[in-house]
Amino acid sequence: MSASLPGSRPLPASQYDLSSYWGRVRHAADLSDPRTLLVSSAGLEQAKAVVSAYKTGQLRHTTLEFWQAKKVVDATLHPDTGTPVLLPFRMSCFVISNLIVTAGMLTPNLKTRGTLAWQIANQSLNVAINSSNANKSTPLSTATLVKSYLLAVSASCGVALGLNALVPRLRVRETARIVLGRLVPFAAVASAGALNVFLMRGEEIRRGIDVFRPPPAPSAADSKSPADTVHEQPESLGRSRTAALIAVSETALSRVLNATPIMVLPPLILVRLQRSAWLAQRPRMVLPVNLGLILVTSIFALPLALGAFPVRQAVKAGRLEGEIVERAGGEDVLVEFNRGI
Repeated sequence: MSASLPGSRPLPASQYDLSSYWGRVRHAADLSDPRTLLVSSAGLEQAKAVVSAYKTGQLRHTTLEFWQAKKVVDATLHPDTGTPVLLPFRMSCFVISNLIVTAGMLTPNLKTRGTLAWQIANQSLNVAINSSNANKSTPLSTATLVKSYLLAVSASCGVALGLNALVPRLRVRETARIVLGRLVPFAAVASAGALNVFLMRGEEIRRGIDVFRPPPAPSAADSKSPADTVHEQPESLGRSRTAALIAVSETALSRVLNATPIMVLPPLILVRLQRSAWLAQRPRMVLPVNLGLILVTSIFALPLALGAFPVRQAVKAGRLEGEIVERAGGEDVLVEFNRGI
């Protein structure tokens, strides 16, 4: 990420207003843009040079070239190590990496073996993405990774197999039973995805995360563009386990929000399309149609879910521990912490 490049000049967080939902959505759309995957090694080096020029003061103002370069760098490099994240596990590859796995989980009439295989594949991919993008300043132990993986797999497979056994026994109309059967993967993915986040970031909840005073509001003299206004990192008010719980909970909820349209809309639409004469006469088109529905839904769902909560979250000090309230100067004083993605 751009923060790992040489230079002491602080970088603007985004060209969009991150205090608004749609600003965060547009910022997330940049980070998850699959077109950044096509940038060559030479293109990445050129982008790093442009961002470094800004950080060292050689480039005095933000330009369209700077924002494009920052987009490439932020979507490619890990913020702690400064090295490229393995391509299949970047956020910009999230939609593509998940496409086949999601299509597999949403395949109609999966048997027990197929259900287990696709749930295991999905959780394997989740752990790989979480691990590749994790905070490397406090690396997860191998034991934590294995525990997270095994528990998430157990949860997803248990929910999927349990509901697959339950749905046929429900006394509902056949149409309703088909719809409920198609929604079983959603319940498994949502529950296991939320559990995975809590397991992978459990150390944050145990130890707490740093809480800061918000930066001062920009004045008219600071810059003509709010995105150009930057501030030094303020001193920490202390570590808060309550803030960590809020951060991890919001991240887990954003994963559920991302999974909901992807795992709900395509199977419901496919059920309806399979009743049409066109698709009924062309059974070989079921898979391509399913893939297309998942792809289109995923492209729109990911930035909408990532933008649900600010990465830099602000809360009243009164919601946190007493020592944070004392250092902040009162219960109604706003404090901030980094929620993460």
